[in-house]
Formats: sequence, C-alpha cells, structure tokens
Amino acid sequence: MPKFYARRRLSIVAALTGLIASSGLFNGPTASAALPTPVSAATARSYLATLPVRTENRTGYNRDLFPHWITVSGTCNTRETVLKRDGSNVRTDSSCAATSGSWYSPYDGATWSAASDVDIDHLVPLAEAWDSGAGSWTTSRRQAFANDLTRPQLLAVTDNVNQAKGDQDPATWMPSRTAYHCTYVRAWVQVKYYYGLSVDSAEKSALQSHLANC
Repeated sequence: MPKFYARRRLSIVAALTGLIASSGLFNGPTASAALPTPVSAATARSYLATLPVRTENRTGYNRDLFPHWITVSGTCNTRETVLKRDGSNVRTDSSCAATSGSWYSPYDGATWSAASDVDIDHLVPLAEAWDSGAGSWTTSRRQAFANDLTRPQLLAVTDNVNQAKGDQDPATWMPSRTAYHCTYVRAWVQVKYYYGLSVDSAEKSALQSHLANC
C-alpha cells in the first residue's frame, strides 16, 4: 500500500476512534465514581446471614430527621465533597460549588459535565434506614448515617435515575447496569450491617440471589 494511502487510512481510523470515544460508545467511562470499596461478596454473604429479618415500619418518618449535607471542611458540605471525590477535573468556586468537571454514573453508565445533572445517592435510602431501625436512633446517629463518607453509602449518580430509585430496596430496584449489581449489593449489606439495620424477607431474598452471582 502506498505511504500516502496508509497515512490517510490511519488518520481516518484515528478520527473515527476519537469520535466514538467522545460519544461514549466505548465501555470505559470518562470519569469514574469513587465509592469506598465495599466488603467482598463472601463477607457480604456472612453479614447478611446475621441481619435480623423484620417487617418494615415507616411510622413517623420525615427526611428532616436525617440532617444531611453538613459542613465537612471549610465551605464544603457533604454533597460538594462527594462531587469532588467522584468526579474528574472538578473545579469549584470560593463557596465550594462545582463549576466544571465530569461525572460518571455507575448506575446507568452516563457521563455528565454539569453538577446539576448529578445527585448524591444515599445507597441505603434514608426512608429505608428508618424502616429498618433508624427510627429509634438519636438525631446525631441519623446525621452520621446521612453524611457517611467512610462506608460505601454516598455516590454521585444521574439525578433522574436516583429519583426513580427513590426509597426502594434491591427487591424492587437495581441499577440498570448489571455490571454494577455485585458492587451495589455488597455495599448495601455492608452499610446495613455496620448500622445494625434489619432487612425484610423480600429484600433478603433479593440480596441472597444477587450475591450468589458475585
């Protein structure tokens, strides 16, 4: 093949590769969420076996009973801290609000360039925690749960996906990306175990099923 045509062919391939990558058609994300690594599947299975099975009770629940997005450092609150942790090339203003960056949502595989398109998900929802025992906690403990940066509990995800999840547990909702299922249920069990929360029978069955495939 003449050198001219060889160079031209390479340039076309390179251009197409760049176009596909910018369109998000490759599997690799342009930004990677940084959820604290959950326990192994084997550990999650052992934790799940010890969780009490109880009927859920939402009597008295109010989201305001879980003070969230508290100040973490300087002018940065919990939401802003997770946005910086989970994003790539995140820039913030003097009030710690993200002005630019890139956020990859592991729930659905979407990448966003505006912080307004991203929610910080409580992996175990606040209402679910209340249903499972948090109703008897002190406000201080509920605040710690709602702002926990140490356990795999807070994650930057696509806003409407988070809203569709709502307060559902794994018996009725799982991320659309099946590749994330194992991480999700391992994290779910770890958080419930750490905080001494219960599971209902359908939830436990779903968790057992997903963990069996990890």
